[in-house]
Amino acid sequence: MPADRLLNTVLQHLQDVHDDAKTDQIIGTTTHLLTQLANPLNLGVLTSQLLASPALWQRPDGLRTALRVVGIYSTASRRVHDNELENRGNRAAPRQGGGVRCDDWARAVVQGADDKSRRWQHLLVLAGVLVGMEGGDRQALSRSLRNKLETAVVTAANLSLDSYMQDGALAGVSIVMGVNYALPLLSDWHKSQLNGDALLSLAMWAMTGSEGFHGAQILDDINRDTSETAQHTLLWSSQSPSFRLLQDLDTRPLMANMGPVAKLTAFAVHQAADTRSVVRAQDILMEFSYRVMDAWRRNKFSEVQPANEVSALSPETLQTTWPAMWQFLRKLLFASVVVLEAIVSRSLLDPHMLVDKTASDTALKSLHILRHLSFISLRNGNDAFAAYRFAYLTSIDVLSRGSAACDSFLQAAQTMVSDPAQANFMQRTLDLFYLNVAEHLPLAMSTEACDQLIIRPASAYLSLEGPMPADMMANFESAHSAVLSVLSCPQHSALTIRMAPFYIAKLFESFPSQISSRQFRVAFRTVMQIVSPPFPIAAMEPHLSETLLEMLRSQILGAGTSPLPATPDVLPSSAAAEDSGAAQSEQSALTLTLVESMPFLPLPLVEEWLTVAAQSLNEIADPALREPVKKRFQEHLVNGELDVDRAGIAVAWWGTKGGRELVLFGASPVHAMMSGALGGPEFSSKL
Repeated sequence: MPADRLLNTVLQHLQDVHDDAKTDQIIGTTTHLLTQLANPLNLGVLTSQLLASPALWQRPDGLRTALRVVGIYSTASRRVHDNELENRGNRAAPRQGGGVRCDDWARAVVQGADDKSRRWQHLLVLAGVLVGMEGGDRQALSRSLRNKLETAVVTAANLSLDSYMQDGALAGVSIVMGVNYALPLLSDWHKSQLNGDALLSLAMWAMTGSEGFHGAQILDDINRDTSETAQHTLLWSSQSPSFRLLQDLDTRPLMANMGPVAKLTAFAVHQAADTRSVVRAQDILMEFSYRVMDAWRRNKFSEVQPANEVSALSPETLQTTWPAMWQFLRKLLFASVVVLEAIVSRSLLDPHMLVDKTASDTALKSLHILRHLSFISLRNGNDAFAAYRFAYLTSIDVLSRGSAACDSFLQAAQTMVSDPAQANFMQRTLDLFYLNVAEHLPLAMSTEACDQLIIRPASAYLSLEGPMPADMMANFESAHSAVLSVLSCPQHSALTIRMAPFYIAKLFESFPSQISSRQFRVAFRTVMQIVSPPFPIAAMEPHLSETLLEMLRSQILGAGTSPLPATPDVLPSSAAAEDSGAAQSEQSALTLTLVESMPFLPLPLVEEWLTVAAQSLNEIADPALREPVKKRFQEHLVNGELDVDRAGIAVAWWGTKGGRELVLFGASPVHAMMSGALGGPEFSSKL
């Protein structure tokens, strides 16, 4: 059929609503016509009729219709460009397409976006043409026309942002979709002309609304469809309404492009002219993240621990529905954190957000948002991406500028129960985030606040008795780190003096059943450093360091000699080189701890405890376990870990006071005697 007759047929069909198959046929024919029509006026008429057609806009397809419009014009643009290149390269062959050059074709189509349709619909056409002509580095348009097209995109976007409230919900998400496609192709100058305040508000609404994450309501739907089987496993069927809804959400245009949409929202954060728009966006994100956490807390799956997934879930759930749910949650986390990173970054540059009160409020809300989403981020390493680390650590840095802000966050986030063994898995996840943040704050807090808000909550985990469940090990280690962080602060010396013996006693109780050799050594070395010169505690309690060493020595005397099982904790590179995978017993690990404490001893104690450490070394009966400790002892003497004064004492002990013989051969020191002097009974007379 000739193109003109086909045009009349399509224009007639655009006036009525049809079924899915007929609608798809009309769209396909429209795309074909856009590449075949030779008269630019007909291109404008077809565009004008398409944007006002009941066949397209009076169907319940929502945002998919807007996506179709972008797809029609981007596909047609690419074909027009390809036809022009082919006609230019082979003039003898039959002409491909309508023969309209790219610039003329683009002008004709843009003229079809007239007063019969809305500005947001114009934006979809303009975005489609820009993507089709200039996407993929095609450069199909002249420089001047591309500049005019980019200007038209920005103008249409700004005008539609001003009026979308009157045009309905579809207009709002369509604007986000159109700008999302066009933004990567706009020049920096044109990007700067976008209305960032209105775009930010709309993008946040779209991201968290019905076309986006649906306000986390899907988690409540999943909970209603989850049941317990006769085998006491959780079943969420792949035939359930909630799983079908989850699949539908995942295929919606906005969700399928959530990564670029999150980047668009982050761009709007930086583009917004009014700081209040950014503050409102963070408030929206905070409210949304709380709804997510609250819905997950009510969900039956919230008690499923990573180590118990196989035994806690039915086979169908484990293989089909469970991975799909976590893919949705990870997408939610990544999108939220990308926006949060932009807000935190903006807070470091915006003079209105650098004010102390506003800066601390921004950091507080950022940490609360990350806390609300911690059940996602702390599972299977989901927090291991740069945007998360930046938002997390920067917020902590800003928060730690003032003690009041630190106290405020910890007081609001502290929900720990007195007995962590009775807490559910969701509660322990929140506790873990709390302890991880608390570790960074003691320098900015008062001693009383550290005692109330860090030491006491952490001590609840340190006081656990019996075998440590696998899901509680991370909390236990974080509790150790939080306590050590407080003890390391010089201004908390009074608290350190009171806590150090208790902490060391708990450390001995925890090893080797609850913490590894490496963790024990790091913790003990840290405490030894804290209570030794030049820290003020050494002057306040000069005998504390020796007391801790005596406690360690008494533990060595009764320690087990059988090799310890390998531990799963990941070694940092320096520790890995230090341990080199050597097996250890409880006795050798404690002795190694004593050896590594030598650099922190007060000078009067160095020689005495070098001898004690060497004697303890020789008490390790198994040569395979003794050798790594001996090697580490010798490294301490030569690799610069001892300062000048301690090194001088160690050299004298090694060379003239029997240290060499004691370490290398296990022999007692031989004191120098004058030739011919009387020895013990074993010596015969020289006369």
